[in-house]
Amino acid sequence: MPSTQQEFSAYGLSHWIALAVFAAGAVLVVRIGRKHQSASTARRFSRSFGVATIVLYSTIYVVALIPPTIGRSVPLRLTDLASLVSAYALWSHRTWAYALTYYWCLTLSTQALVSPALHSPDFPDQEFLAFWAIHLIVVWAAIYLTWGIGMRPDWRSYRTAVVATVAWVVATFAFNALADTNYGFVNAKPETPSLLDALGPWPWYLCTVAILLLAVWALMTWPWVRAARSSPHRGG
Repeated sequence: MPSTQQEFSAYGLSHWIALAVFAAGAVLVVRIGRKHQSASTARRFSRSFGVATIVLYSTIYVVALIPPTIGRSVPLRLTDLASLVSAYALWSHRTWAYALTYYWCLTLSTQALVSPALHSPDFPDQEFLAFWAIHLIVVWAAIYLTWGIGMRPDWRSYRTAVVATVAWVVATFAFNALADTNYGFVNAKPETPSLLDALGPWPWYLCTVAILLLAVWALMTWPWVRAARSSPHRGG
């Protein structure tokens, strides 16, 4: 008799292995970025990385459309937007795309690694593989762009991320209310345990998350801005 596949459990063996893969990949992309011999080499690798990201995301998205459902198939999750914008940032190195990749992927996507809202069978189920693949690659993208090839955020980047995130929350909240869905967990908490459980009931946890993000993103910006201001003095 075939055995029923075990459900994924946070901080079980497969979760720890996924986190180990994340750590190894983070070190690798930084080393690759710092070893580029020329701007053209960096551009080729970065664009290849971007193409790989969009191909992976597109494959996962198309599979999720079978069968299409209103609650799963609309690309309104922040993961959807982070995947698209990180692929574009890798391809173009545009400042606004990098800004969203930096803030979204290094906080919200990373939060998904720490407290995954994943309700599926464990490895090697395709939903398990899709969840970890897309979350790992977008965080690696942010790490590569920042610590690999040296792109940096500033206060304009901070404002870009804040405005874009508020716009996404408003649009997603409205869609969820009309369609009775819960994209982005802006209309209710996830069914699985998450960090949101420590931030109060709905809708108050939205305010708590907003305050935390504003503060954390500011702390993620200030050291780079300070370093940029002081570097000319060191050189003089």
